[in-house]
This record gives sequence, C-alpha cells and structure tokens, in this order.
Amino acid sequence: MVERALRESGYAVDACADGESALFALETDGADLLILDVRMPGGPDGIEVCRRVRAAGSSIPILLLTALDAPRHRVDGLDAGADDYLVKPFHLPELLARVRALLRRAPVTLPPVLVAGALELDPTSHTVRRAGRDISLTAREFSVLELLMRNPGRVLTATEFIDHAWDANYDGYSNVVASTIRHLRSRLRQPGAPDPISTVRGVGYVLQEVPS
Repeated sequence: MVERALRESGYAVDACADGESALFALETDGADLLILDVRMPGGPDGIEVCRRVRAAGSSIPILLLTALDAPRHRVDGLDAGADDYLVKPFHLPELLARVRALLRRAPVTLPPVLVAGALELDPTSHTVRRAGRDISLTAREFSVLELLMRNPGRVLTATEFIDHAWDANYDGYSNVVASTIRHLRSRLRQPGAPDPISTVRGVGYVLQEVPS
C-alpha cells in the first residue's frame, strides 16, 4: 500500500522485504529517503537498521513506521537516529506530507555523471552522450542504461532490470527486457564500433567499455 502510494505520487521506490535487504539496497543503489517499518521480519528490525545506517555515517532522512505508540518506543526510534516517526494506522496523505517535509530538509546532493569510456549519463539532467553526441532515449531505456553504467563489468539479470526499471505490477512473463536492450543497442551503436552491451546467454547483460 505504501509503495503503491509513493509510486503514484511520482517517487521511484525500491521495496525491501527485510532489514538486511534494505541495508544492501542502500549501500548499492543509494536513496534520498529511507522508510522503515519497526517490526520487519527476520534479521535486524527497523530500529537496528536505523542504528547501522547512522553508524555508517549516512545522513539520509529516515522515517519510522510502527504500531507501537508508547512514548518509550518513539524515544527508542529517535535515539537510534530516525528523523520522524509515524504510528499505524495512519492516513496516506499524512505519510506523503511527512515524506515531502523530510525531502525538503535533506541536503541537496547531485548524483555524479556516470562515465563508461566515451559514454556519459547524467542522472540530474537525464541526458546521455557518446563522444559528445547527444543520444535520445525513452525513460525506460534511460533506466536500463543507468543500471548498466552503475554496474560496469557485472552481468545483470532480467530480474534486476525489472526491479529497477519496471513497476511492481509487471508480471515478468514477456521478453520486455530483451526488447528494451535491443532498442537501446540500436541507439548507442556507432558504425564500425563493437556493441557496448554484451549478452551472456542464459544469464543476462553486461556493459563493456565504450570506445569513441
């Protein structure tokens, strides 16, 4: 419900089922805001995840969600480093208002331009260039290329692309990833130059160093 409400409000959302997954996603992909349920199943709970994030030196805004409304529970969450605390049940407009407030207070940090040889991707301006030439991509193609460029030399599976570039309602039964990669290749291709995206049969796709 929370994930759907955030997506419908225009936010990009990575949903994680437990604390360890949240910590891994934060470390590998980064985020602008962390929303934690206090009682996450298995492994570290929301308060422990909050402590670990702060111990690692991150200043990312953190919102805790919980059904525990005793003052000591709120104190525990805030002492662990949370910026805000929302007790269940809550109204979605209030959740969205708190998200907006936390993002306004967060320091503005511009993501770095991603570079792979002659290929440059700017997440801020949503532009792609190869050897100084602008390349026009759809939003989906841009997301797929961004994931490839954030993981140079690593083979990425179709599931990873779907998790990054498609919404939670995608059923996963079509060849949409292969089709998107095919169109992306055609836009990036230079005459006489090797294909910058290699297929590892039965596994996935990997971005190679892109020559000019």
